[in-house]
Amino acid sequence: MFGTSQRASAPAAPASQRASAPASRRARGGGADVLLAASLWGTTGTARTFAPGASSVSVAAARIVIGGLLLLAFAAATRRDGLRRLLRGRSRLGPLALGAAAIAVYQVAFFVAVARTGVAVGTVVTIGSAPAFTGLIGLATRRAVLTGRWTLATAGAVGGCALLVGTGHGSGADPAGIALALLSGLAYAVYATTASALITSGEDDRATAGALFGAAAVLLLPVLAAGSTGWLLTGSGAATALYLGAVTTGLGYVLFARGLRGTPAATATTLTLAEPAVAAVLGTAVLGEHLGGTGYAGLALLASGLLVLVAPARRPRKHGERGPRGNELV
Repeated sequence: MFGTSQRASAPAAPASQRASAPASRRARGGGADVLLAASLWGTTGTARTFAPGASSVSVAAARIVIGGLLLLAFAAATRRDGLRRLLRGRSRLGPLALGAAAIAVYQVAFFVAVARTGVAVGTVVTIGSAPAFTGLIGLATRRAVLTGRWTLATAGAVGGCALLVGTGHGSGADPAGIALALLSGLAYAVYATTASALITSGEDDRATAGALFGAAAVLLLPVLAAGSTGWLLTGSGAATALYLGAVTTGLGYVLFARGLRGTPAATATTLTLAEPAVAAVLGTAVLGEHLGGTGYAGLALLASGLLVLVAPARRPRKHGERGPRGNELV
């Protein structure tokens, strides 16, 4: 619509504004990827109930073995050079080992916690505690600058968890189950921070997900072999394992790793608060679990924290001011 001379005479936008626009789009796209991944993860607790003869440890191991091998194969097929570079870097071996061990711990702890305290509470405590753990890790390692918005959102998550725990046996809350859920949240925070550090330092996101989950699959393969695997030979058991491995793990963590390209680790873990909302709806609608008024208030508080985080910032940016960097939490 405009001639060349009109475009040429228009003042050029400052470099900081030109750079911040793609970064803003990446952040929004990354947030959407994380939210979609969290929605898939929210179905895991309910899906696990369709393999009633399986132990929680066996289900967790099967999920990671199947999903980890699929993620590794996917990375090898689509990001071979990036995967080769990642695995050859000696400085990457430590973070890869730490991340893989964290994956194994948070998966097993999560499924055992769900078995003891119910899908809704187990999922909410795990994912609700993960942002706080991730923020503390970020502060300790000087990878993150925590803002008021993030603090408010995380406080809502912690408050929601406190209300859920306070519902007691009416919601199936169990002290040992809560402790395992908190352990799972801590291990998840370690994984998310490790993956974020690798991806933001230049490693390919698919290669990172494939390497981390492939290594975790190796760790959990003996656990799967040592347990009872008869449930995998049944129709419902095989379908459950395939769904948990291919969809909630394979697809879910491809989306999450892609989201980490433009979303800081602590922000991403707070966005995964969408997972307990999905889990709670499925737990009550499909499994007949009962939260009670206090439990629903806790879920509402969690949802409020999520809305605070994803709502667009309205603070006007001064001329020449740089947009948020990858380690700043908005």
